[in-house]
Amino acid sequence: MNATTYGLDVAKRIFQMYWVDAQTGDIANRRFRRDELIAFLAQRPAGRVALEACGSAHWWARKIKALGHEVILLHAKFIRPFVQTNKTDAADARAIWTAVQQPGMRAVAAKTEDQQAMPGLHRMRSLLIKFRTMQVNQLRGLLYEFGVSFRTGRVAGLNEIRARMAELEDALPGIMIFSLQDQLRRIDAIERDIDRPEKQISGWLKQEAACRAIAEIPGIGKLTATALVATMGDAKTFKSGREFASFLGLVPRQSGTGGKIRLGSTSKRGDPYVRTLLIHGARSVMRHVKTPTSWQKGILERRPANVVTVALANKMARMAWAILAHDSRYEKNHVSVRPA
Repeated sequence: MNATTYGLDVAKRIFQMYWVDAQTGDIANRRFRRDELIAFLAQRPAGRVALEACGSAHWWARKIKALGHEVILLHAKFIRPFVQTNKTDAADARAIWTAVQQPGMRAVAAKTEDQQAMPGLHRMRSLLIKFRTMQVNQLRGLLYEFGVSFRTGRVAGLNEIRARMAELEDALPGIMIFSLQDQLRRIDAIERDIDRPEKQISGWLKQEAACRAIAEIPGIGKLTATALVATMGDAKTFKSGREFASFLGLVPRQSGTGGKIRLGSTSKRGDPYVRTLLIHGARSVMRHVKTPTSWQKGILERRPANVVTVALANKMARMAWAILAHDSRYEKNHVSVRPA
């Protein structure tokens, strides 16, 4: 007898579940509170639980797996077409149950606690960097209004401000000097706050063999390696490197009719943060490489520099997937062979 499939619509307090009992054929669509849901699933025979890959979904996936069930996470855009009536919790639960049974339905890999925490560290670091940039730009703008300008670059500009503090005390009003000193202390505090998540990211890089393996790819450093592994989850969830590159939005958008397919600009689907890291890494490789590969030379002759950069980012993402999916290492002179 087949296992029962459940469609679970998660929320903060109220949870809706739809299923058809595999033995009796009875249809149920019930509401649960958090404790009631956990107790119910703990008593049921092992089955398949499908839920939308939204907030708290990865936590629920780990919790439900611990109860002995198989968990399938689905992207929200694959569920929405199966909502037949108005959007309600009951309709969403039934749509999830219907979507998971479609042939070829793609799933999202459930993440471990570390994989889920790592993007959070990256987001906190990015926000702190944005705060620091805002503070430095504000400082430059305020000082420029008094006719004082400094060298470009954050580090060079701040060092010059500190070195010329005596000169600034004579050129600026007293109230401005106090504000300037407060702003510099605030920037120093943000710098220390940025160092903390960076140390944690570096520690995870040393701890995870998968991060170290893909960090050997040119253009993939500490930030990109950890973000890629955390975003990918289980590499075998993706059928190919091309599918993973498509997941990151690094492939052309397709539009076709009448048997003719047109390729447009990049789709830009997926996580923009990871895509940005890959593109910046590819741009660094294109700019600083001493001996370009034959592939880079060939594509540079046919395409503009920015198109080549995105193509290289796509190639880097596919190499990262191949290394993790096949448990291999980066080889500089590797030649890909299409299977027979």
